[in-house]
Amino acid sequence: MTIETGATVWLTGLPSAGKTTLAHALAERLRAERPERRVEVLDGDEIRTFLSAGLGFSREDRDTNVQRIGFVAELLASNGVLALVPVIAPYADSREAVRKRHQSEGTGYLEVHVATPVEVCSERDVKGLYAKQAAGEISGLTGVDDPYEVPDSPDLRIESHTQTVGESVQALHTLLNERGLA
Repeated sequence: MTIETGATVWLTGLPSAGKTTLAHALAERLRAERPERRVEVLDGDEIRTFLSAGLGFSREDRDTNVQRIGFVAELLASNGVLALVPVIAPYADSREAVRKRHQSEGTGYLEVHVATPVEVCSERDVKGLYAKQAAGEISGLTGVDDPYEVPDSPDLRIESHTQTVGESVQALHTLLNERGLA
């Protein structure tokens, strides 16, 4: 039995940008097309609950969280799984460290920037974070009162506010096909 080529598809963007929605829609499409294809979604919120419980939202804790997720994603990808990772990952150096880890292990890595303007994310406000921040109940919200460093040259940039979920998933699928990963 040969192990299929795995890779990590890292979807980064602001809270409520559409990262998780896209990851799950892409996973569903890939599984429907090829049920034997191993695809996992490593959701940032679930990881915080199970793998990074106890971490806060300081820069150091966010870096630690991203590195933990990157480690798990690379482990899965190196064993033939397509790991879809919808995580804010606000700092460029943290994302670059994950990319370098994958490169050093010879594992595929694609960075996708879900480039949704903060105003649109605030309107979506899936988790109520923007409303809580505006009410002064929380601080350190990425893209509002905490930095988000936009990727300079991602493998793909998706503007989810101008594309449907289907169009965005098609763009992701096309990228995977071009890289021999679909």
